[in-house]
Amino acid sequence: MLYLLAKWLHFEGFANLIRYQSFRSGAALLTALAIGLIIGPRFINMLRVRQGKGQPIREDGPQSHLAKRGTPTMGGLMIVIALIGSLSLWVDVQSRFIWACLTVTLGFGLIGFLDDYDKVTKYAHKGVSARVRLLAEFAVAGIATAIVVTDTNLYVPVFSNLYIPMGPAYYLFAAFVIVGAGNAVNLTDGLDGLATMPVIVAAGTFAIIAYLAGRADFAAYLGIPHVPRAGELAIYCAAVMGAGLAFLWFNAPPAAVFMGDTGSLALGGTLGVIAVSIHHEIVLGIVGGLFVMEAVSVIIQVAVYKRTGKRVFLMAPIHHHFEQLGWKESTVVIRFWIVSIVLALLGLATLKVR
Repeated sequence: MLYLLAKWLHFEGFANLIRYQSFRSGAALLTALAIGLIIGPRFINMLRVRQGKGQPIREDGPQSHLAKRGTPTMGGLMIVIALIGSLSLWVDVQSRFIWACLTVTLGFGLIGFLDDYDKVTKYAHKGVSARVRLLAEFAVAGIATAIVVTDTNLYVPVFSNLYIPMGPAYYLFAAFVIVGAGNAVNLTDGLDGLATMPVIVAAGTFAIIAYLAGRADFAAYLGIPHVPRAGELAIYCAAVMGAGLAFLWFNAPPAAVFMGDTGSLALGGTLGVIAVSIHHEIVLGIVGGLFVMEAVSVIIQVAVYKRTGKRVFLMAPIHHHFEQLGWKESTVVIRFWIVSIVLALLGLATLKVR
C-alpha cells in the first residue's frame, strides 16, 4: 500500500526512501515484529480459552513433555497475521513473486489450521489424513509454481552458469521442493523454539540471496541466475523474520503457545517457494539442512522399522532421539540453532565459491 502510494507520488521527497528494497526490508521486519508483539498476549489468551486442553501431548514421548499439557496451539495464526499486516504496507503487490508466496503461505497455513483444529477438537494426534493433506499441499504448490516459474533449469551451486535443463519436469520438482520444505519444518517443530529460530535464520539468508539475484550487476558478478524483480522477496523474507521473532518471544522455553501445523507448514512452504522463485533450490537443502535431517530421520525410522521391526533412532524425529539420550530440551534446541546458523553460512558461501 505504501509502495503504491509512493509510486503514485513519483517517489518524491520522503516517498523516495520507499523506492529502496533495503529500506522496505528493514521496515517490514520491524512492522511484523511490532504487530506480533502487540497482538500476542490477547491472542494467546483467546486460544487458551477456546482450546481448553490445548495441543495433545504424546504419551509415548519424552516424559518431560507431559508438563506442557494445556499449552494452546495454532500460534502460527499470529505469525501469518503479523506477516500479512507487514507485507500489505511494504511490498509491491503487483509482483508475481509476492502473489506466489502469498498463495503458499495462506494455502499451507489453511491446511495446517484444519489439521490443528481437528486435533484440538478431538484431542487426538491424527488430524487430517496424510493423503488428503499432501494432495491439498501439492495443489497449492502447483498453483504457486505456475505463477512463478518461467525458467525450467535447475541451477547447480558452486559452479558458475551450470544448470540442468529439466523442461516440464521442473514444475513437478518445484512443487515437491515446496511441499517437502513445508513438511520438513513441520517435523522439526517438536520442541519450544526449535523450528522458529532456524526458520528466521533461513529467511534472513534467503533475503540476502533474493536481493542479490534481483540485481543484474550482483548476479553477474557472483555467477548466479538473475531473476528480475526478485528483490521484492527480500522484503517478504524480512517480514517472515519479524513475525518469527515476535512469535519466538512467546514460544521461548517454556512456551506460552505452540506454532502448530498452521505455522510450520506455512513457514516451510514459504521458504520452499522463495527458493524456487530465485532458483536456489539446492541451496535451500544446505541452508535448511536441519529440516532435511529431521525429515530424513523420520523416513529412515519408518522404512527400517517396517522392514526389520527395529528402530535406528531411540525416537524420531531426531531431536527426540537426543532427548532420549539424556540431553535437556534447552540443550537440544540451542545446539540445533547453532547447526542452523552454520548451515546458513555454508549456504551463503556457495554464492562466492564458484
